[in-house]
Amino acid sequence: MTGVDEPPVRLRLDLAYDGAGFAGWARQPGLRTVQGVLEDALATVLRSGPRGEAPPRVTVAGRTDAGVHARGQVAHVDVVAGALAAARGRSDRADVDALTTRLAGVLPADLVVHAVTRAPAGFDARFSALRRRYAYRVCDADALRDPLRRGWVLWHRRPLDVAAMDAAARTLVGRHDFAAYCKPRPDATTIRTLERFAWSRPADGPDAGLVVADVQADAFCHSMVRALVGASLAVGEGRRPVTWPRELLDGRRREGGATVVAPHGLTLEHVAYPSDDELALRAAQTRARRAADDVDGVRPVSGCCG
Repeated sequence: MTGVDEPPVRLRLDLAYDGAGFAGWARQPGLRTVQGVLEDALATVLRSGPRGEAPPRVTVAGRTDAGVHARGQVAHVDVVAGALAAARGRSDRADVDALTTRLAGVLPADLVVHAVTRAPAGFDARFSALRRRYAYRVCDADALRDPLRRGWVLWHRRPLDVAAMDAAARTLVGRHDFAAYCKPRPDATTIRTLERFAWSRPADGPDAGLVVADVQADAFCHSMVRALVGASLAVGEGRRPVTWPRELLDGRRREGGATVVAPHGLTLEHVAYPSDDELALRAAQTRARRAADDVDGVRPVSGCCG
């Protein structure tokens, strides 16, 4: 074996993917997932098997569900220093730049690693993150329905009242128990800090004319973003009053709540991190378990996935 006693090097990966062809982020037997494809590509480029090393294991900032896209995803991986140097080959480029290029040569077209960098001390892609920002895009006008963007924009047959949707969304901002908007998981808290939830109809740019949600939180529990969107659409259609999404939140019951909309309209746009000297502290704080009734506390929490 080679390199087994070498200290690992932590790398940050900035990546994007079209979620249509993936069964979500997390590796699952017999299914094509982002994590599985990425880890297999890393193992190939780093020659983990021939070097007698364990396959690379990637940690991600936010695990996305099947069909959800990402434009600004972040992950980290620990690799043996010798393997990283060997991946450069005869190139005189920096080892991380050479690794980025080599990954581009083996990854499929629907998964792109934009950059590989050496992570600062204390960096953890998941636990060091301050917040995640998603966008959900809806088309509600026949004239704007574009078959070329059907893979990332939800078609909605009825016109939507964006002002009512936005008013309802803003009542949900803050630190709350989002049990009514999260699929339950054993021993998982549903307390989150929703920092921003707003709806707009942009007048220009690539999203001109679409109905777009801007959703940002410290973290998201399972299906939370798509349930928030589902409640908003009910308001936008006029089927529910502006007060209904907040009433659902306060009820803290999943049953009879908001519909979880289709995943393809959802994109992870950005993950934010603190300054380098605060990364380790942020990760330690995030790992601290939040009590089930800690709605007004200050401890952050990790999570997924929209």
